[in-house]
Amino acid sequence: MTRGSRCHGAGALLLEFVRIQALCCLFAVLVVGLLALSDRLPPGFPLARADAMLLGVLLVQAGLLLTRFETAREAAALGLFHLLGFTLEVFKVRHGSWSYDAAGLSVVGGVPLYAGFMYASVGSYMAQAWRRLDLALHGAPPLWAQVALAGAAYLNFFTHHYGPDLRWVISALLALAYARTRVEFTLLGRRLQMPLLASFGLIGLAVWAAENLGTLLGAWVYPHQRGGWQPVEWNKWLAWTLMVVVAFLIVSSLKRMEARLASGLPDTDT
Repeated sequence: MTRGSRCHGAGALLLEFVRIQALCCLFAVLVVGLLALSDRLPPGFPLARADAMLLGVLLVQAGLLLTRFETAREAAALGLFHLLGFTLEVFKVRHGSWSYDAAGLSVVGGVPLYAGFMYASVGSYMAQAWRRLDLALHGAPPLWAQVALAGAAYLNFFTHHYGPDLRWVISALLALAYARTRVEFTLLGRRLQMPLLASFGLIGLAVWAAENLGTLLGAWVYPHQRGGWQPVEWNKWLAWTLMVVVAFLIVSSLKRMEARLASGLPDTDT
């Protein structure tokens, strides 16, 4: 193979990767688009921003299901991540970590109900990527270890308000547990691999960038942004990466179950 043909192959793979990534991000892109539209609601609009956003994301979710872009099982799994995210949001808002515009009928505990869909969009990306790229894991830690680490990462978001913040300890344990784990995916008929830890970090970085856009659009405000918009602090990248691990556990468990059902075998993972 000549150097030119190798470059052409690499370019084609990159374009295909970008195309599939764009499809996988559709839910997230639509949610951000709704945030932009709701930031420009005209005076006298009959719905508060929170209510308009909730209606919008529900229509988006329904559209994705009706067009079979998303499966019912995927939507159910994303609903679990939505619930985990919304619970965290209520807790964090009560502790002053950030705040929302509390106007609207769909605001509970100072948090608009649509906020959970922003977490669900992360899970949606993973579910779409799993299906469209035919993902497979190699060298993953046992399921009990994945559950323990993801659970610790999620609980630490709550417990560090009352005791030590263990996010760096948990991150180190995650790095050790997934050090040899690689994710295999298909592009243009070729099977490729990358370290799973790298994918966690990259997805966390993408969510951190989206969070900057969300705060710029005034969807929520961190304490340091109350005098005017400023970039979201870099430590939120690690926080989102840890939430990505939680989403990964939910989606991978769903895909494992689907694979077992397709093969007619019971799920024997422990």
